[in-house]
Amino acid sequence: MRTVFIADVLVVARSGWARSRAASAAAGGPGRWRRRGQRLSLLPLVSLLAALAAACAPAPPAARPAGGERLRVVTTVLPITLFTRAVAGHCAEVQALIPAGAGAHDLQARPADGAALQRARVLVKNGLGLDDGLDRLQASAGRADLVVIDASRGITPLTSEPEPHPADHGHQHGPVNPHVWLDPLRAVQQVEAVRDGLVAADPPCAQTYRRNAAAFIGRLRQLDRQLAAQLAPYRGRTLVAFHDVAPYFAQRYGLRAEFLVAGPSMAPAPADLRRVAQLVQRHRLRALLGEPQQRSGPYQALARDLGIELRIFDPLESATAAQALQPGTYLEVMARNGEQVRGVFAAP
Repeated sequence: MRTVFIADVLVVARSGWARSRAASAAAGGPGRWRRRGQRLSLLPLVSLLAALAAACAPAPPAARPAGGERLRVVTTVLPITLFTRAVAGHCAEVQALIPAGAGAHDLQARPADGAALQRARVLVKNGLGLDDGLDRLQASAGRADLVVIDASRGITPLTSEPEPHPADHGHQHGPVNPHVWLDPLRAVQQVEAVRDGLVAADPPCAQTYRRNAAAFIGRLRQLDRQLAAQLAPYRGRTLVAFHDVAPYFAQRYGLRAEFLVAGPSMAPAPADLRRVAQLVQRHRLRALLGEPQQRSGPYQALARDLGIELRIFDPLESATAAQALQPGTYLEVMARNGEQVRGVFAAP
């Protein structure tokens, strides 16, 4: 459509008024022109401006055809579920395979999961080895046509640090650390991957997916700026977490992350506790970072023996059912994590 500027319309209208006034003056004088000219000239101008406003208004977003079924999407870990809900909006039905109260490492195939995969058109996963158990479930569901979105594709991961004193049981990460979502700017990349995958799978809702993703990415960038300003005074400092969840967060904000054990279900050895005690003393830490879903008696006892706090750094591996429905949960938890990390170094 050719662009029409309102200023141009006013120039043309003003010229028309001048001609009308001259003609009216010749026919019956200026008083007659004012009365009739206002009635005859302004009304067409109002109609013209209204028509132009309607023509220049942006086109409404592409809508799904009437009666069309919403895209069915299944997700794995909590952060990926939150990101997918943020992008999907009302265009897709999102179902998490991992219950809200379970941890990210608790992905175990259930009969209901197979049924969910049978109904779904799209699967969104974190990748980086965290949800590899889905491969067998996907194979058993017989869904070769299932669209799989790997939210970490294209992200350069950090390698997993070997546990200084490995236990012989419990979960340990593979060669790379999968907790990329704990860096807000890597979370931006994951949201972009989800957006692109949903656009490709569901073109009628492409405009909605792009608009929703842009809005959420804007909030993620704002969160990053807030955390960077909050933690800038502590660049170069060391923090200690319960397990290996903090490296991405620490790298983003110029910190160094240590941990007690490599996996959330690993039991610390006496040598692990001694090593952490030495780190606390060397770096003059005011707190250790625990997790809401871990109940480590020795870790809590260590903080108590050292006379320091045990603060909560939430890796977003589980949530309440209500929290899992709200994409804003990610933003709230990460903002709270920033406060908790600040408390490791600063007096309350």
